[in-house]
Amino acid sequence: MNGVEAAIVRHHEVIERWLTGVAAREEFAHFADAHAPGFTLVTPDGRTLSRDQVLTEVEALYGRAPGLTVEIRHVRIVASGGDLLVATYQEVQPDRTRQSTAVLQDTKWLHLHETWLP
Repeated sequence: MNGVEAAIVRHHEVIERWLTGVAAREEFAHFADAHAPGFTLVTPDGRTLSRDQVLTEVEALYGRAPGLTVEIRHVRIVASGGDLLVATYQEVQPDRTRQSTAVLQDTKWLHLHETWLP
């Protein structure tokens, strides 16, 4: 596993722990800190959310998905230069899979675009 893949996997492990309710409340600060101030998310249904909107929505979901598993597959670096990196990956959950494209600067998430796969 390369460094980018490991970082994406770790980020989703925090999300999984948060959603299942096994994360310590302090872990949310690490999740929040991973997102740059100007972070944006394009959701699978086409909404564009700001960092604040994402953090508010995720924080409210604490423990709402007991038993959830999240597996990251097929991480691929699409482009990189300087401290910027674009990567794609699949996020597999028990009942659905998302294809995602992430833009990162150093260790901060700048942008994430998600699409449901059939």
